[in-house]
Amino acid sequence: MTFIAESADVADPHRVGERTRIWHLAQVREDAEIGSDSIIGRGAYVGPGVRIGNRCKLQNYALVYEPARLEDGVFIGPAAVLTNDLHPRAINPDGGLKTAEDWRAVGVTVREGASIGARAVCVAPVTIGRWATVAAGAVVTRDVPDHALMVGVPARQTGWVGESGHRLQPDGDHWVCPASAARYRVEDGRLVPA
Repeated sequence: MTFIAESADVADPHRVGERTRIWHLAQVREDAEIGSDSIIGRGAYVGPGVRIGNRCKLQNYALVYEPARLEDGVFIGPAAVLTNDLHPRAINPDGGLKTAEDWRAVGVTVREGASIGARAVCVAPVTIGRWATVAAGAVVTRDVPDHALMVGVPARQTGWVGESGHRLQPDGDHWVCPASAARYRVEDGRLVPA
């Protein structure tokens, strides 16, 4: 059964899947879609029209601005931010307050199984690849390959991660997951199963 805390602010129309839980003080804006078995933590924000897949977790105070797209199994850490404005300003050059007609929202896409660490920032428009991990506090300013481990400001790739989230270890021409023993190799800069 779907659970929406009494203090959560969920605008109509919206679509929330079965067994999804939306916790205290979370805000889900109009036309947002959240899949089944997902968790929206305390104080998290989901912008209008954002699409969130099944089995996703948005931790407390995560901010996901429209038009973000999160595929199945995505983890967004506490206080992480997915931006949407290439040229942020409160006012136009003439001094008038900007309105929705004065800018075009651009989104962040997070592919299946990827994780964004606590207080990380993904500056739109970027795509975070499948099963990639963005470390806590990193600032992502360009697309992230599948399985990449990204750290720092600006974020740079420092290794590879497997589907279990563990850093892969080199073994000759292969990379091995210490948790699952899954083996990979790098082809044309991409990690593929060995």
